[in-house]
Amino acid sequence: MAKYSDTIDLYDDEGKLLKSGVTLEKVSPVVNPAIKKMIDLTKRTIAVNLAGIENGVKTGAVGTKADKIMGRTLDLDIVKDSDAIMAKVKEMVQVEEGDDTNLKNFGGKLYLVEVPKARIEAAATYDAAITSVAAATTYALLDQYDIGAFDAGIVKAAVWGTYPQTMDMKGANVASILSIPQNNEGLGFALRNIPANHTVMITARNAMQGAALASTFEQAGQFEMGNAIGPFERAQLLGYAYQGLNANNIVYDLVKANGASGTIGTVVQSLVERAIEDGVIAPGKKGGYFQYYDTKDPMLWNAYAAAGTLAATMVNCGAGRFAQAVSSTLLYFNDLIEHETGLPGCDYGRVMGTAVGFSFFSHSIYGGGGPGIFNGNHVVTRHSAGFAIPCVVAACCVDAGTQMFAPEGTSKIYGETYGKIEEFAKPLQHIANAV
Repeated sequence: MAKYSDTIDLYDDEGKLLKSGVTLEKVSPVVNPAIKKMIDLTKRTIAVNLAGIENGVKTGAVGTKADKIMGRTLDLDIVKDSDAIMAKVKEMVQVEEGDDTNLKNFGGKLYLVEVPKARIEAAATYDAAITSVAAATTYALLDQYDIGAFDAGIVKAAVWGTYPQTMDMKGANVASILSIPQNNEGLGFALRNIPANHTVMITARNAMQGAALASTFEQAGQFEMGNAIGPFERAQLLGYAYQGLNANNIVYDLVKANGASGTIGTVVQSLVERAIEDGVIAPGKKGGYFQYYDTKDPMLWNAYAAAGTLAATMVNCGAGRFAQAVSSTLLYFNDLIEHETGLPGCDYGRVMGTAVGFSFFSHSIYGGGGPGIFNGNHVVTRHSAGFAIPCVVAACCVDAGTQMFAPEGTSKIYGETYGKIEEFAKPLQHIANAV
């Protein structure tokens, strides 16, 4: 028996129907097999930059770019010997022959390692993935080139970066989508601690797929931190479905209707019209010239507001080809929605509140970076329950190079590795197919 009476139709990024009559819990992170696989791969998959290691030991620039040790260099053909090195890594990382350890080679310069589930199951945190791969890569290189004790440290630094002198693996040539647990600012923030630019590159700058992947990480994070318990579960699932998974094609329809000549204000009009048409809101009392609206389902109205917020972001940031407008879009779309209807904006005001601080920190007086380097764990953008970051990712997807920190500069390796995994590259299709 279905847990919730709500049913949705799932559409892709081209407005095509993928699956109809889906009961709401079928897109839950704790139920849907594709989402569970995505989270599993997020924890288990590590990218290794062999070209980076080779260049590091050849130039002596290991750890960080500033840590260049003249005279301490090694001339190794690591990229050329990638197959042999990967075979050694697999032998060490696997728990037993034929388990779910998996390695993918991308032209010798990069490779991905999916560590066996047994390593994660036997660990308290997801650290086990990156540490086992880093250690195995280090030892494989020492063994492949018969490197002695006095040169081993250079290889180790090229792989591990400045760890353990620094808390994280700064300058390392092994990478995970996830940050180290010590950087998570509270319980359950790991999946929310993924920079927007990473998601942009993984989904090849597809705004709807990027928003879907970001929404999946954010909402799985909501489940992990206890925000989707009891009645709140339905609230989060509705928001996830309508904003992240393009339920009932609302996001697509709103963008299509307003994309050519629309503004944030016209998206507000379109959303309110759609909500009235679908019976989600209805005219209530009048206050002078002002028409208030009522809803019998605030959670569903919130899902519509979340979808509208994403659509407004695509329309506004897409028109300008700039990511920087995302914070003001998050703010003023919802401000206009509240003035138009008398009902709360997306996430009951939390998206609007997030946007105020976000504007300041991303490009105002402070100007410490750009939207692409923010994540749901950041002190500025953590306050919304998963509905702000998908819009940030969409904005960065349609950006034409206005950011100080472009996705290609901060996150290229993630596109070239994780972006080759279908579940990450096309989450809309895989989540719908797994229903």
